[in-house]
Amino acid sequence: MKSVKGVQDILSLSQEELGKQLLEQGWKKFKSTQVYDWLWKHGVRNFDNMSNLSLEHREFLKQHYSINPISQDVIQHSVDGTKKMRFTLHDGHKIESVLIPAEEDNRYTLCVSSQAGCSLTCSFCATGRMGLLRQLTASEIFDQYIEVNKLCLQSYEKPISNIVYMGMGEPLLNYKNVTQSITKLLSNTGPNLSQRRITLSTAGIAKMIKKLADDGFKVNLALSLHAADDQKRNEIMPINQHNNLHALMEALKYYYKATGQRISYEYIAFEHFNDGDQDAKNLIRLCSHFPVLVNIIEYNPVRGLDYVKSSDDRINRFAKLLLKSGVMTTVRKSRGKDIDAACGQLANES
Repeated sequence: MKSVKGVQDILSLSQEELGKQLLEQGWKKFKSTQVYDWLWKHGVRNFDNMSNLSLEHREFLKQHYSINPISQDVIQHSVDGTKKMRFTLHDGHKIESVLIPAEEDNRYTLCVSSQAGCSLTCSFCATGRMGLLRQLTASEIFDQYIEVNKLCLQSYEKPISNIVYMGMGEPLLNYKNVTQSITKLLSNTGPNLSQRRITLSTAGIAKMIKKLADDGFKVNLALSLHAADDQKRNEIMPINQHNNLHALMEALKYYYKATGQRISYEYIAFEHFNDGDQDAKNLIRLCSHFPVLVNIIEYNPVRGLDYVKSSDDRINRFAKLLLKSGVMTTVRKSRGKDIDAACGQLANES
């Protein structure tokens, strides 16, 4: 075999790039396909385990390519069945993923992280207090699926059915790697998931929402709204100062027109802040542009923050006002609060 220069991260290469490089080294095309299948279809992260390759081929791969897998650090189990896994990245940074089983619906949902930390400073969120440590690569996002799926199969004898990009980080600020990871999840060289099984949650980056539509993605889109007027949203989500509600509504209209996918609003209810009658009226107006599902979420306490979750009575009244106006609404009970695995709690604390 010819020699190649340097050592490359093999997980950063597309199937075409890897095939071209190996073909130049005298490999048969089907051999490069076998390597790619090992990496993405079977999730193998050790060249020695690629058993249908010769020893010579495996040694060549070890000499000229690297694999930077994520490694399991801690697993926590909630009383409600939710499981949180913390992973260590090759450079020592840590991220968290959450498995949320709903056995009665035969649904097993994985919440993945897209960044180590987060650059947004939403005032109610633990992850935002970490700051952005770095972007995750497409393979580090994909590998959360690989590793948590093993746990899901072991615990429930069922594979992960749904994936939500709702973990650490803002997915649309890591657009290239996030969309590459989605493509891997959809591919028949990967788990071959359906786009309707994938939800991307964003705090609201208007131009990137439009780009997602332009690039042909049709995943479910969830806007982390949490306040239905600019003044209140500016107060708790500084990103709104550069992506106000008018700009976001225009971007979401664009996405809906291009994809036909219903939009979801995630709405954390804070006591006497965003749970009043006027807040409901403002939210109803924001639901008039396209079909919307509103998920009302109870606030999950974060150490060091003074926010208070709305009472059940106020949440129920708020939900009834929306339903009366024809807005599809659910009140979502948080899962995994006792292990800091619920919405806004991911911050690498055990």
